Amino acid sequence: MIRYTLICDNAHEFESWFASSSSFDEQAKRGFVTCPVCDSARVERAVMAPAVARTDRGPRPAASAPETAAPSPAPASSPAPAAQPAALMGEKEMAFRAMLTALHEHVAANAEPVGKNFAEEALKIHHGESESRAIYGEASAEDARMLHEEGVEFLPLPRLPEGRN
Repeated sequence: MIRYTLICDNAHEFESWFASSSSFDEQAKRGFVTCPVCDSARVERAVMAPAVARTDRGPRPAASAPETAAPSPAPASSPAPAAQPAALMGEKEMAFRAMLTALHEHVAANAEPVGKNFAEEALKIHHGESESRAIYGEASAEDARMLHEEGVEFLPLPRLPEGRN
C-alpha cells in the first residue's frame, strides 16, 4: 500500500492510500479519486518527501555525543505517568471523521456483508461464478495482495475512530 498526499484543483490537500502507483493513476483517470472538501475529481499527487532511514552510518560514537547533565531523580512518592501522544481535532479532522462515518453508513446500507469470506466471494464475483453485487468484509494483507494480482478492483475501508475521541 502507498499513502499519497493529494491536492485538488482548488488547492485542498488530503491523503489517501492506494495499492500501487498504477492503481492511483487508474482511479484518478476514471474520476474515482475526489477531494473530500469540494468533491473535485481533478486531483494530482502533491510533492512529498519520503521518510527514509539511513543505514550507511553506524551508531554515533560515545565520544562525539553531547554531554548532558544527569536528570534529577523524581520524588519516590509520586511517579510521573508516561507521556502519551495527543492531538486536538480541528475542522478538517472533524469533517474527515464525519465523511468516514458517512462512508461506513453508505457501505452498510448498499453492500452485502460477507465477513471473513471477502476474498473468496470477491474472486467468485470477479470470475463470474457468483452474481455481481457490492460486498464488504474482512481481508488479510495476503488476501488483498492476491486479489490485486488477480485484477480484482476493491478498496480498503478505513476503520472508524472510536466515538469517545
